[in-house]
Amino acid sequence: MTIQNITLGFIGIGLMGKPMTLRLLDAGFSVNVWNRTPEKLQAVIDKGAMAQDSIASLVQASDVILLCLTDSDAVVEVVEQSIINSGASDKLIIDLSSIHPETTRELAAKLQQQCNISWVDAPVSGGTVGAEQGTLAIMAGGKAEDIATTRIVLKPLYKQLTHMGDLGSGQVTKICNQMIVSCNVLVIGEMIALAQKAGVDAEKIPAALAGGFADSKPLQIVAPEMAAENFEPVKWKVKTLLKDLNMAVDVSSKQGNAIPMSGLAAQLMQLHGSHGFLEQDPSTLIKLFNKD
Repeated sequence: MTIQNITLGFIGIGLMGKPMTLRLLDAGFSVNVWNRTPEKLQAVIDKGAMAQDSIASLVQASDVILLCLTDSDAVVEVVEQSIINSGASDKLIIDLSSIHPETTRELAAKLQQQCNISWVDAPVSGGTVGAEQGTLAIMAGGKAEDIATTRIVLKPLYKQLTHMGDLGSGQVTKICNQMIVSCNVLVIGEMIALAQKAGVDAEKIPAALAGGFADSKPLQIVAPEMAAENFEPVKWKVKTLLKDLNMAVDVSSKQGNAIPMSGLAAQLMQLHGSHGFLEQDPSTLIKLFNKD
């Protein structure tokens, strides 16, 4: 299997979907695209993507379908209202969205039974910068033969792709990733606010801590934005972290695990979002801690 004989279909040209589609086009793939808001397609059409007027036509015209959607409900809607009724069979879906593991397993089972369509859950980490640079970390769940195809298709997008196990295991791993990221971003906001109150030049903290045990990508990306109160452009959203934390709470409850740190993070993220920040960058979390 080579790039030349695979036609891709990409559903969801948003903050992450757009740069990923552009990289796939640059790598030589033929890419069909569909988005709920057609106006967002222009940037990828200009680079050679082929717009489809419906999800069904995209599925029919593509060998591998990539989903990059906002949440579980969005993926369920696309699959149950369009893909499963498209008349297509013997395709592969690679879901780049971050959704509930149970939803992944349920949708994959329906498509396999009714359409003989295979599924790989392949949520990503690395943000828009990682998507633009092709340095994403991808955690995948599914059958070995489908993962082999996924490695070829997604090669322009990732620095590492790890097969985590059966269907749903990629989504569980992404939830674990988001538990770490969310708690990290919250404590960075807490720390920057404390430093500022104590008279420290907080903009110097990322450089001061670089290379030490406290260093991290979130520290180097988010802390300067928090210290300077520079919240634009929005590169990722508070609502995304909240969604993933809520899934962590749900999965942990069903598994009988205690996750007190992530549970508190979910509450704090919900509080911040309730103040009008759901669509804003997580760097705005500094506002939770620097109120006079």
